[in-house]
Amino acid sequence: MAQLNPIYQAANSLQDFFRQQGWKYCFIGGVAIQRWGEPRFTVDVDVTLLTGFGSEEEYASVLISRFPPRRADALEFSLQTRVLLLEDENQIGLDIAFGAMPFEERAIKRSTEYLFAPGISLTTCSAEDLIIYKAFANRAQDWLDVQGIVYRQKGKINIDLIFNELKPLVELKEEPEILIKLKRLFG
Repeated sequence: MAQLNPIYQAANSLQDFFRQQGWKYCFIGGVAIQRWGEPRFTVDVDVTLLTGFGSEEEYASVLISRFPPRRADALEFSLQTRVLLLEDENQIGLDIAFGAMPFEERAIKRSTEYLFAPGISLTTCSAEDLIIYKAFANRAQDWLDVQGIVYRQKGKINIDLIFNELKPLVELKEEPEILIKLKRLFG
């Protein structure tokens, strides 16, 4: 019998925990790329967890009680950066972004389940929202991922939704070149 991908196992364990808590979330990053883009090797699990503003410490404390932190100052770091760095029992990194922005709420509402392996169905963001997350991050690997998503999902992507969601985020970040770069990819 083939061994289950440890990334999917880690994501599934985290998802089970979120569901037990009744929390709203969606997987982003490498897990979502496996669904929407050009599959690539990933070493961790990235997820947006809807915490709102002001409740981050409560969420982080509950998570740290279940999953070991990857840093001695994980709680303080998460309160400063809005990202909690944990790991599962197999030392797979769990990067939990605390979501509170209206875009993040909508991305979680638009998320859907996808069967990655027998018995492993994970809730991932939509292809459009993954493009938004990746373009907003604006790193070289993220742009390669965006290209892969655009290629694999050609003709199925709601381009208007992407630009309507991304424009205010880019304005907030004061990096208008992100929109220009993305427009070029869509031709």
